[in-house]
Amino acid sequence: MNSSDTTASGKTIDFTNGAVDQRTLRDAFARFPTGVTIITARAEDGKCEGITANSFSTVSLDPPLVLWNLRRDARSRLGFTSASHFTIHILSRDQHRIAKHFATPVVDKFEGLSVEYGLGGCPLLPDYLARFECKTKDIIPVGDHFVWIGEVVRARYNDAEPLIFSGGRFAALAELDKWMCWPL
Repeated sequence: MNSSDTTASGKTIDFTNGAVDQRTLRDAFARFPTGVTIITARAEDGKCEGITANSFSTVSLDPPLVLWNLRRDARSRLGFTSASHFTIHILSRDQHRIAKHFATPVVDKFEGLSVEYGLGGCPLLPDYLARFECKTKDIIPVGDHFVWIGEVVRARYNDAEPLIFSGGRFAALAELDKWMCWPL
């Protein structure tokens, strides 16, 4: 078992003995706020896949590359693995309901939704803050996840506030007073 220590300056977790308390580690990771995405793809067998994820990141501008990851034991893993393309939809602050919908295990997450189809047959959601249609470049097994690297082939974006995920819940941005911000 790992050792942990709580002090006035926070909780310290020591993994040097090799044991990982996954719940405590997830709690520590949850302190980092992220955006919220829905990732969609059309599997080789034609089934549409979709998940809510906050594991999205840009990798490169030239060429334009992004990454996201998925647990090895995820139900949708085989569908995403067989897809030639995927689409990342970054959600705006008023899209928490659809984020919850795609985070819930359902046989057909697209039933009753209005979608169009993009590159590789990927379902395209009509509402988004930004959308990236990507060609799968690589899928890398790392630990208990797979990491997808995709080349962005098309991108679209809108002006709105992003949906944020932090501490296990959805949130929205709040601007700091201008006098509190350092010039960028």
